This record gives sequence, structure tokens and C-alpha cells, in this order.
Amino acid sequence: MSVFARANASRSARAAWTGIAVAGVSALLLTACSTGGDTAPAESEAPADTGDALPIEAGDRDLTLKVGTILPQSGTLAFLGPPEEAGVALAAEEINDADAGISVEVVYRDSGDTTTDIATVSVTDLLSQDVSAIIGAASSGVSFTVIDQITSAGVVHFSPANTSPDFTDYDDNGLYFRTAPSDLLQGEVLGNLIASDGASTLGLLVLNDPYGTGLADATKEAFEAAGGEVVAEELFNTGDSNFDAQLSSINAANPDAVAVITFDEAKVVVPALVGAGYPGDQLYFVDGNLADYSADFAPGLVAGAKGTLPGPQLEADFQDRMLGIDPALDSFSYGPESYDALILIALAAYAANSTDGADIGAYLQQVSGGSGDGEKVTTFADAAALLAEGQQVDYDGASGPITLDENGDPTEATIGIYQYGDDNTYTRIG
Repeated sequence: MSVFARANASRSARAAWTGIAVAGVSALLLTACSTGGDTAPAESEAPADTGDALPIEAGDRDLTLKVGTILPQSGTLAFLGPPEEAGVALAAEEINDADAGISVEVVYRDSGDTTTDIATVSVTDLLSQDVSAIIGAASSGVSFTVIDQITSAGVVHFSPANTSPDFTDYDDNGLYFRTAPSDLLQGEVLGNLIASDGASTLGLLVLNDPYGTGLADATKEAFEAAGGEVVAEELFNTGDSNFDAQLSSINAANPDAVAVITFDEAKVVVPALVGAGYPGDQLYFVDGNLADYSADFAPGLVAGAKGTLPGPQLEADFQDRMLGIDPALDSFSYGPESYDALILIALAAYAANSTDGADIGAYLQQVSGGSGDGEKVTTFADAAALLAEGQQVDYDGASGPITLDENGDPTEATIGIYQYGDDNTYTRIG
């Protein structure tokens, strides 16, 4: 079933998420509208009457947009890299095929993880190539290491997978955006899911970074609000290889369920938990580790385990288009969000008739429908045709309605619920 959760996500006040999640959840955040920035290109010769929205200049475009990516080709989130890069590549292909007066060049670079300085090196390289926007990183912790470097250069920083709540209030010069929802929502869904499955006590194994602790806090709050008790909460750091102390504490507490809030470390900690006697079907995964473990775990190790992942049920057509870019894909996680990130960046550049980062940032909220006006569109070609006529657009993409707020956060999101089978692969159940 679908349940709607509402929250005020403004910078001045954050309200708690409300609602109960049992199966797939669509969440609507109610936020104030704004123009999304103070910088705008020259006024249109004949702008439409659009209230507070920035004007759209009618006429042909002749723009070349260079965008960089810092997506995980290595590190603890490397399994997310292929679908994310495929999503960006698919968007670039469709933008260029539209022949609408804007061409996109993408420069792909690695983000690594927080144990390396790869992201900083990659960003330095991309900025030297005069990119207008950088898509990535997947990890919230990695993005925090480069967000100042990117936004202080006047370049748009757009992540398809950052979920830390701390980005909402971050001083980013109006240049940080994301298509992934805050973990205030995923945590609420996860906590209520665990409670609705009948658990009264919960153990948490948590990556000690902005992603892990933020998601753990939201999960704990929701679970306790539903009447449960968190009886163990164990932290570990990126790069740790020994988890004996944390796993011993969790086993000693004997919780009804354990939420494993990790990245690739799940390949180590999950077999250890189950090997120590903890039932695999009482584990709960999250977007950072919801992966195909058929080649990593013994058959049936996590059969019955569940997990959460932001994103709607993908249409078969979009999956086929993604596979056309990378036939080896075995996951589409955050691929739609990556696709929509580039589409929105290109639409904002088109609307501004500029590839300057500040101009793109000024129009990003508007082309997503955040100005409260504009015709609904679902493809770049259709949106560009309207923008060329001086009309406002409201882009709804592969990842959902999106609608960015004044903080660069999506105001609508869907959290899917998945379950593992005997082959240690997962399928969507809600």
C-alpha cells in the first residue's frame, strides 16, 4: 500500500516525518516555493506572464554544456557506480539526439570513498576543464568533502544519491541539489516497516558517517515512536575490517531485528551475524547495501530479509534504455536519479540560455516545477520545445515528480520495500 508522509523541509524549521509505512511509500514534502537563486540571465524579449518565476527567453539556442561526474568507480559504494553512470550517459544521449540547440559533453571521474582523496583530485581536474556542473557523489560523506570546493567555484553540485539530512541547511551558495530524498524519510519508512513486521526490539549496526548516523537516528525515532525499543546501537568507521566487538554487543542484546546501515561492509558483517546464530530473515538492509549477494553469500543466507531503497517502480522501457547503455547492469539503483539530474541541469541551462553555473542554479528549481507553474513534461525534447517558445515547464522524470524546493531537496519521493529470496537477490514487494 502507499502512505503519504508530509514534512516542512524549509531551512528555518524541520518538522518530524509522520505516517506509517508497511509497503511501498510515496512521500510528499510540503515546502515553500522560491526562484531557487538570485542570478538570472538577461530578460526575455517577450516573456510569458509567470508570476514570480524567472523569464524564459524564446528563440533558438546554441549551447555547449560540459558536465563532470564524481560517481563511485571504486570504494565501498562501487556497486552503485555502473547504474549511476549509465543513467547520466542515457540522459546525455537523449539530450544530444533531441537536436534542440544544446549539446552535452560528460567527463566521467571517480569519487572513491572517504578513505581516499580521490574525490578532491577528481573535482580539481573537472574544475580545471570548466565544467558547469558536477554530478555526484553517491556517498554523503564524500560529497561533504568536496561541496565547498565545487560551489565556491560557482559550479552546480548535483547528487543523485546523497541522503544525509545535513545537506538541507548547508551553506551552498544556492548551488547544491539532489534527486534523492533525505534519510528522514527512509528512516521513517524503515523504522515503521520493522515495527509492522512484529519486532519489539531492534539492534543497529551503523556506519559512522553523515549517511549512517542520520539514517540510524531517523530509523530509531520511527521505531521507538511505534512502541519499539532500540537495545543495541553499534558504530564502526569506514575502513574498519574487524567488527567482532560490535557484533558481539548486538548478539548479546538479542534483538528481534537488526538494521544493517552500512555500505559494502555488509559482505563481511552479514555472514558473521548469521554465522553466530542470528536469523538471516530478521535482517534489514538499506540503500547503501541493498545489492545482489548471489556471488557473495551462501544460498539462502538472507532469504526473507528486507530492505529499503528510494525510487519508484521502474518502467520496463526505462530499464531497457539503461541496458542499451550498459548491457551488463544487474541493478538500476539511483540510475533514474542520475538520469534526471542531468536532464534537469540541461533544462535549466536551456531555460537560462546560459551554461554559467549560477544561471543554471537559478533555474533548476523552476524547471522541476518548484515555481508552482509550468506545463508537465516527461522528456527533454518536449521540455526544450516549450522552453524555446518562452513557456515554463514542470519536468517529471524517471525517478518521479521530483519538484525541487528552495534548498535543492526533492519535495516528493518514493521509498520502495524489497525482500531477498533464496538466491540472495532482491525483488520489490511494495
